[in-house]
Amino acid sequence: MTKYSFILMTEEKEGFLEQLQELGVVDISRSVKPVDQDSSEMLAKATRARNVLEFLESVDYSKEADAEAIAKATVTVDGDPVDFVEQSRLRLSELNSELAAVQKQMKIRRPWGEYDKKALDSLADLGYEIRYYCMEAKRFDSSWQELYPLQVVENDGKKVWFVTVAPKDCGYSFPVQEMQAPEGTYAAAVEQEEALKAEIAGCKAGLLNAKDYIPAIKEACNKDLVELDRYLADSASVGAAENLITVFTGFAPVENDTELTAAFDKMGVFYIKEEASLEDNPPIKLKNNWFTRQFESFTGMYGMPVYNEFDPTSIVAPFYLLFFAMCLGDAGYGIVLLLFGLLLNKGWVKIGMFDGLGNIISILGAGTIVVGTVLGTFFGMSLYEAAWVPQWLKNCMIVGDVEIPGFGNFNIQMLLALAIGVFHICLAMTVKAIGYTKRFGFKETISTWGWLLLIVGGIITAILGVGKLISPAAIKWAVIVIGTVSALAIYIFNTPGRNPLINIGAGLWDTYNMATGILGDVLSYIRLFALGLAGGMLGQAFNNLGQMVLGDSFITWIPFALILLFGHVLNILMSSLGAFVHPLRLTFVEYFKNAGYEGKGAAYNPLKKEF
Repeated sequence: MTKYSFILMTEEKEGFLEQLQELGVVDISRSVKPVDQDSSEMLAKATRARNVLEFLESVDYSKEADAEAIAKATVTVDGDPVDFVEQSRLRLSELNSELAAVQKQMKIRRPWGEYDKKALDSLADLGYEIRYYCMEAKRFDSSWQELYPLQVVENDGKKVWFVTVAPKDCGYSFPVQEMQAPEGTYAAAVEQEEALKAEIAGCKAGLLNAKDYIPAIKEACNKDLVELDRYLADSASVGAAENLITVFTGFAPVENDTELTAAFDKMGVFYIKEEASLEDNPPIKLKNNWFTRQFESFTGMYGMPVYNEFDPTSIVAPFYLLFFAMCLGDAGYGIVLLLFGLLLNKGWVKIGMFDGLGNIISILGAGTIVVGTVLGTFFGMSLYEAAWVPQWLKNCMIVGDVEIPGFGNFNIQMLLALAIGVFHICLAMTVKAIGYTKRFGFKETISTWGWLLLIVGGIITAILGVGKLISPAAIKWAVIVIGTVSALAIYIFNTPGRNPLINIGAGLWDTYNMATGILGDVLSYIRLFALGLAGGMLGQAFNNLGQMVLGDSFITWIPFALILLFGHVLNILMSSLGAFVHPLRLTFVEYFKNAGYEGKGAAYNPLKKEF
């Protein structure tokens, strides 16, 4: 990044910031949150517009039951379209609640039919009281009609609705709990329902008409965001000479130096250009190839690297792909993801939450096809046991158990998950040692190199020894050298110049943390095996259920297909969720912790005209 310091007269700053927005490549130091009441109101206005846009783009009443009534309704959009949409949505929510209440009343009133409420109320003036009852038909005693002044209003075979009439002053008792009297007639409730439905159709028609204002709302929203961005940049400026002079600090990529220098010279602004340093805390613009760039969002979830820190995306990308594929672990599900991603890219499938994710979904699907084939699973079926799979492909599969002398048999896929975990953590420690040495110098990272030598060197020596690639004598001397050098680095020279006793104490504490932490980190990678196994077993269970209902008759193919479709769709959704989350955990916790990644940098966010 190149750092630019701009000095200009205060009255020129508005025009200057607008010109920077036209250039669209200079990141002016500014807050990402509102800094005062004015900026809060500007952000609230833009947020309202965005929410309205998101709602309007999803509005579609063509499949609603009242679609014909909506089409016939004539409602115009009055005033500000954002206010109109918000008020219409609020009123629509109120109307739906009222409609639900009225329909509940209709259900209650329907058995009572139509009656003259005034005539019934007049009985009270004569000293009589009407009581209302509803009970199960099997509990209704028909002899009550001879014992009480009782009139059955409705009997549908399941329930009986009836009333009794008795003087108010006389003692009255009846062996059934009285219910509340209906609030009105069924016809009145129907009339109220029709009025509400008509008003609801009008609200929906108004919202459909408001879709015509989407371009105007987008333009106004973008204008508000541009104004807010400029306002925040203005708020970050430093006033000098009694606020007659304003100073701005900005950053831009080095590759834009020639273009920007010519533009600033043409603008006639006074500026100082220099190479950005760590102390300036410049924004970060990641540079990756097409494949790695798809995974930059995962790095951004954790935090951007600081200016002199290693960009972890190049390592995150292949390992996240591998972890996802192992957690999903089914080549058939990989085909589904690949096709889904391609459909998203072509625009043939549009789902809001997956906008812009077609590439990454396709990549994850392709990786799952390869890894799922190696693991021998296809829609819950074992490829290794299938007769139609060629032998050369079976030879590439990692399935079954492997015997470790002196320890017994272990699932080879579980051992593979642990081996990947060991390699991933060793890679993280290597990145940490190299990165810390570059940032802080070798003197400050002696202990880090000591642990790297002890763990990585020990593992390599063990592998060479088990494989009998080196002699026992060589193993002995390797252990002595590695142990001695590591012990000196960890316990004696971990902080050169400090009291050796303090260094020893710090080394012992570091040893405790490493011994407990590394073991837990490695075991955490078993999830790569466990999730894939669980998804495969669940897929196999649905296959078995489908086979159970499949018979000689053609009609049995219908429930067979439904079980497989429902089961595997459900399994894909659940397994994909786990395959998305758990690799993130392995990356953010196990890898970033052991790699010493801070992720406290700020993303490159230039002033620009469009958002």
